[in-house]
Amino acid sequence: MPQFDPARLDPASYPYSTSVETRFQDLDPLGHINNVAMAALFENGRVRFNRDNLVERQRRMPGDRWLIARVEINYLAEGHFPDPIEVASGIGTIGNRSWTILSAAWQSGRCVGLCDSTIVYQSKDGKQPISDDFRAELERWKFGG
Repeated sequence: MPQFDPARLDPASYPYSTSVETRFQDLDPLGHINNVAMAALFENGRVRFNRDNLVERQRRMPGDRWLIARVEINYLAEGHFPDPIEVASGIGTIGNRSWTILSAAWQSGRCVGLCDSTIVYQSKDGKQPISDDFRAELERWKFGG
């Protein structure tokens, strides 16, 4: 298993957090939240992070799109139903045309997984560099590790 920055396992390192309900249908035959369901829980957390903090940017710039280029999930412990999952998120690296969202999932005080999502910015004219004002918005939500 890869080694992680200890800050990734500290909820205080993330500027945003949301609670996501687990579902009975998320369980595998052994009674654990299955890997596909965990990906969906991370997606739910990522979408809420974007909607609550960054979506206003998209409203101001019709035609702008954010595309998922890559998602990496590391499963650290078993998740169980019916306890909710707390998904914490923050912005990781910011490149010229892309950025990462770093997320961690906690259940009952234990980190059960980490997720890194790479997002690519595109305007109606195709791939575009991230503008200075949008970069400043992203910086505002940086992961604090």
